Amino acid sequence: MKAIGPKLVIATHNEGKLREIRDLVAPFGIECLGAAELDLPEPEETGVTFIDNAELKARASADLSGVPALADDSGLSVDALHGEPGIHSARWAEDETGTRDFGRAMNRVWRVVEAAGPDAGHDAHFTCALSLAWPDGTVESFEGKVHGTLVWPPRGHNGFGYDAMFVPVGHDRTFGEMDPEQKHTISHRAAAFEQLVAALR
Repeated sequence: MKAIGPKLVIATHNEGKLREIRDLVAPFGIECLGAAELDLPEPEETGVTFIDNAELKARASADLSGVPALADDSGLSVDALHGEPGIHSARWAEDETGTRDFGRAMNRVWRVVEAAGPDAGHDAHFTCALSLAWPDGTVESFEGKVHGTLVWPPRGHNGFGYDAMFVPVGHDRTFGEMDPEQKHTISHRAAAFEQLVAALR
């Protein structure tokens, strides 16, 4: 796999994702630049998989910045909802103006799960696709998952997105209740990042 270099664009406008990815990249001494800092636009996510969308975002940022770019596409897939919201996780949080409110999104997910009936269960998983793109068009992608169950009401104020309603398998606290350091060791993003690091080595 090609070397990254001293700088890396993190192709996201989501502050929570940017913070988590910066923390994961920090030990490698690479300067991380957020897409918003560079005034890079958010491309429309037209892919049908997490990897499709991650690659689309990484390629766009690498092409416009001239610097290698790392993009994340991630979301919550709920068994009772046949995998929804999945790649549409962020859209489930949007209102008619495009403003995102994940409190509203979590409430929406829970209402639909409850409507599915007690036999549907509360199993869910998070998926994270990471794509690393270079300005020459080269791209490498990795995918990680973490399984768990949904709880209601949401618990904890750490994390972002749907973290406060998700308890990973083997734990009794939601991602929203965990310290960032603990979440980093078991999350879907950490699993994908571990594969990326192995490829870099």
